[in-house]
Parts: sequence; C-alpha cells; structure tokens
Amino acid sequence: MHDLKLIRDDPDAFDRGMTARGLEPVAREILDLDQRRRAAQTEMQDLQSRRNAASKEIGQKKKAGEDAEPLMAEVARIKDRLGALEGEEAATGEALDSYLVGLPNLPMDDVPVGADEAANVEIRRVGEPLRHDFEAKQHFEIGEALGLMDFETAARMSGARFVLLKGALARMERALAAFMLDTHTGENGYTETLPPFLVRDNALFGTGQLPKFSEDLFRTTSDHWLIPTAEVPLTNIGAETVWEADDLPMRYTAWTPCFRSEAGAAGRDTRGMIRQHQFSKVEMVSIVHPDRSEEELERMTGCAEDLLKRLGLAFRTVMLSTGDMGFGARKTYDIEVWLPGQDRYREISSCSNCWDFQARRMKARFKTPGEKGTRFVHTLNGSGLAVGRTLIAILETYQQADGTVAVPEVLRSYMGGIARIEPAR
Repeated sequence: MHDLKLIRDDPDAFDRGMTARGLEPVAREILDLDQRRRAAQTEMQDLQSRRNAASKEIGQKKKAGEDAEPLMAEVARIKDRLGALEGEEAATGEALDSYLVGLPNLPMDDVPVGADEAANVEIRRVGEPLRHDFEAKQHFEIGEALGLMDFETAARMSGARFVLLKGALARMERALAAFMLDTHTGENGYTETLPPFLVRDNALFGTGQLPKFSEDLFRTTSDHWLIPTAEVPLTNIGAETVWEADDLPMRYTAWTPCFRSEAGAAGRDTRGMIRQHQFSKVEMVSIVHPDRSEEELERMTGCAEDLLKRLGLAFRTVMLSTGDMGFGARKTYDIEVWLPGQDRYREISSCSNCWDFQARRMKARFKTPGEKGTRFVHTLNGSGLAVGRTLIAILETYQQADGTVAVPEVLRSYMGGIARIEPAR
C-alpha cells in the first residue's frame, strides 16, 4: 500500500517509479479520486456542523413559540444530502483503495531500470563455476540413478511437479533444513518459529499476494490458503500491532513446506525439482526500524550467502531490475547458485526490502518514547535457503564419476556421519 501524502507531495516522482515498473503514469487518477473523497468528507463535516447548529436553533424557536418549519426543512435537506455524500465518499474510497492495492512497490533509486532479468546487475561472484572432468549430469538424472528420487510414484499420487525422496536424499533434505535453522538461530540472531501453514485472506493481503496473485496460490474449501512461503505468517507476526521501538529489530526464521500453483510456468522446468507445487524452504523475516532497513537487507543477504560458502557451493549475487522485482519489494538481491549439470546459475535465494509497503497493508507500527503518534515498521524477507534447490546444487556439484555423491563436510554430522551417498540396494 502506498502513502497518499507522498503521492500528493510529489506525483511526478510516483509516476517515475511506476513507469520504471513498466506501468503507465497513475498519479493523476489517484489524486482525482483522493480529491473527490476529501471534498465529500469536507462537505459532510460542514453539513454536520450546520445540522447541529440548526437543530439547536429549532429547539430555541420551539421554546420561544416561533416558527421552526424553515429550519426543520433545512435539516431534512441536509439529511438527504449527507446520505448521498456518504455513498459518494464510500464509493470513491473503495475505488481509491482498490487502485492502490493493485500497484507494486516503488523501486529504490539504485535499482536498475529494465523490463526483465536481462537488466539485472551482478554485484559479486563467489567461487569458480565448477566444471567436472566427466560429463556432468543434472540432479534428476543423479537422483533417479541412485534410486532415491522418484517422480513417477509421486505423479501417480499427486500429478506433475511433485517428487518422492527416499533414503539418504530424504535425510539430506532434513539435514539441510536443520543446518540452516541452527546457523540462523545460533549465529545470526533469528528466533526459530513454527508458524501455521494455512492462513486466511488478511494474512496474504498483508504481504501482497492478495488480491492480485490469487491464481498462484492453493485455496482450501474452508477459505484457508496454503502458504506459498513462510514470509506470509512470519511477517504477519507484526500485523495489527503497535510495537515499542525497543522491540525492534525482530528477526524470525522458519522451515516450512511451501505450496505454489506455478500458474505461469507452463513448459518451464518440467523435469526435476526446480519448479514444484510443493517444496520446502527456510525463510528469514526481519521487522525493523525504518532507519535500519537498508543495512538489514545487506545483513540478511550475507546470512544467506554464508550458508552457500559453508556448503562449498559457487554462487553469484545480483540486484534485480525494476521489471524482474517482486510486487512488494523495493529492492531485491537474488543469490544464484551454480549448477554444473545445467551449466548455469539458478536462483536459490531472494532477499527483499519492502520498506513500509507491507506494514501499511497489515497495520504494523511502532512508537518511540517521547514522540507523538506512531510510525510504520519496515519489513524484509529472504530465503535462507530454498532447501530443495540447495539439495539440487549439492547433487550436481558433489557428483562423482562413479555415480555416487559426496556429502559436504558441514552436513555430515547431520547425516549420521555419512560421507558418500551410494545407489540404493
């Protein structure tokens, strides 16, 4: 949600931000609706004041035995007009709110302007892209050859874009989640959370998935939605609340399954685990003071990058362009891990600063002692990391010529000391 005062103060800057997002200028339409609503509100206030004064005069005239009919007729006309104004004010307010909730967040000044991922800017690269001295396989070829990754059985149960992991690969998925959570809670200052996996409309509205992106979600018959990411319940911890400034920052992490319809992904990544209807992810969410959100984004991105360093996986970090950035983000870093089997980088984490965009939608505020009023917090979210994609990267990076897969040193204690994954017997 956008701050109307900022649009009133500098409509040209707002239009520049929307144009950078690939949209037409909209400030004029917004301000027209705003002016009509405010005019109705002002007239209503004036009429209510006049009605109160006239009602008082009617009482005085009746008490004095004077004719109060003209005043009574005026009050009746005011009542009719107020009814019409109330309808107009409600209609313009609804139209204005509907307009605003459909608009994406404004990009920060340093975000590259462009229509799509081609305009993304590489910030740094860590590790050399590995090229094996044998023909590298993709993760699904490795997993199926091991007998531990089963798409056929999953499809019989659930259809396309599902997988059944078994044995050491199922254990590795669990090990990765535990490793990520232990690092975030033990070293990075996040509080581990186990949130609901089902949420109502208001939670998804608050983080920006509704109403615009309902087709990307799964809905139950009980009017709940399956979460597309733990960002939704974790960020909503701050909803409808006024926090003390000393409570900030609040940092949460959670492992959850995530559910996405992949409505726009027809024909993309149809083989393997890259793009599934159900996957698991460890999420990081920060709720911070507005003055600290920019440095918090750098911190959060560093937390995600550190996990990849410890796992020995090569990656690069890119700043997303205005056309590739998510709806609620003001600035986003994507971390892309190197996949030798695909011979390319693929996204494994996305860390975004949403400023007060989500906080306005969910009414998450804070107050500072000695200051009047409240302010909206800033919210940030990031993958730390996508567990399935991390497993993919390990399979492709640590694959051996004989078909086995080495286990990264940092994971071995989580894997019961297993150093190598061999074919199932």
